[in-house]
Amino acid sequence: MAKAFTEGRRILNEDGTASVVFAHKTTEGWEALLIGMVRGGWTITGSWPIATERPGRLRSQDSAALATSVHLVCRPRPDDAPVGDWADVLRELPARVGDWMERLQGEGVRGADLVFACIGPALEIYSRYRQVETAEGRQVGLPEYLERVWEVVGRTALENVLGAVEAKARNGMAGALEEDARLTALFLWTLQSTGADASSEDSGDVAENEDDEADDAPRDKPKGYSLVFDVARRFAQPLGIELPKWEGRIIETNKGAVRLMNVTERGKQLFGDDGADTAAEWMERDPRVNVQQVLFPEAETAPRKKRTRSRGGKVLIAGDAEMQAPDATTLDRVHAAMLLQASGRSQALRNLLKAEQERGPDFLRLANALSALYPSVSEEKRLLDAMLLAVPR
Repeated sequence: MAKAFTEGRRILNEDGTASVVFAHKTTEGWEALLIGMVRGGWTITGSWPIATERPGRLRSQDSAALATSVHLVCRPRPDDAPVGDWADVLRELPARVGDWMERLQGEGVRGADLVFACIGPALEIYSRYRQVETAEGRQVGLPEYLERVWEVVGRTALENVLGAVEAKARNGMAGALEEDARLTALFLWTLQSTGADASSEDSGDVAENEDDEADDAPRDKPKGYSLVFDVARRFAQPLGIELPKWEGRIIETNKGAVRLMNVTERGKQLFGDDGADTAAEWMERDPRVNVQQVLFPEAETAPRKKRTRSRGGKVLIAGDAEMQAPDATTLDRVHAAMLLQASGRSQALRNLLKAEQERGPDFLRLANALSALYPSVSEEKRLLDAMLLAVPR
């Protein structure tokens, strides 16, 4: 690709322009293109996503399929282009990406389309220089710069949907929602559709040949939302989110794709084999019980009559509906409330919601954020909105 772009630059007038139209949903694909352009002697001066794909097509359902193609406008980089300072480039990057994301969101560009449309403006900073070096004289390659671009996009997205604390958080930073909440929010943000919400609850396959294999796809494949593994990893890693830690608990990885598990799949993790109904009966039978301490204790103090664990995660409630995992996250609590809502146990749900309100604002903050991120026709969106209506005023 570098040879092709070098030849293109050779035959173009010095005051000419070139336009490269590209659409790819993996970071490797974009890196291959951009490395070829930079090595070929081009400076990217503009980047515009243009809707080129039919909305609602099969492969756009519940996956990060693109609705736009990005048109990269570029000019020949002068032979006497200066050497850039790495520190200056990094200082300029967040404001450039943030301004561009705000503009594109105002024009209805969402999700993966928004992510990749931000690459062009970010590359304007890097590609104007002959090369970029650190203060020690080390040359900074484009792959290293693009890692910073993915990180800035991810942090800006988290700030938009969860707040500044989560955007800056790494691991167990005080005041921030846990990793699984940040991962889920970032996952759903990336899956948002440009121009329309997803219209199906069936899981979308992110394979390149999805349209061709649709008829042969298994009818009973798990529900959920899928991202290419590379995209999920590039966003999660710089934000201190360890994907293996959440494998089998909120995500599943298979054939190069990461699937965000459906809330209904977490029933055994949260309530054990007896299910939400048993927990609800126990909560309703004794309204005097401290729901907060027994369902979601901060320390391992709840009495235990039966220990069970489900594959890939910790059971939160088991046996007579007593809590079995003291490290329940805010996302676990939101999912437990959604399952109580699905089971129709309104009194148990109200007891739980009251306890969560007393615990602090994180539960409602996360629930409202996820409600805004889920596709409007999804079952999760319906459960969340119904659950939020039951919150005591």
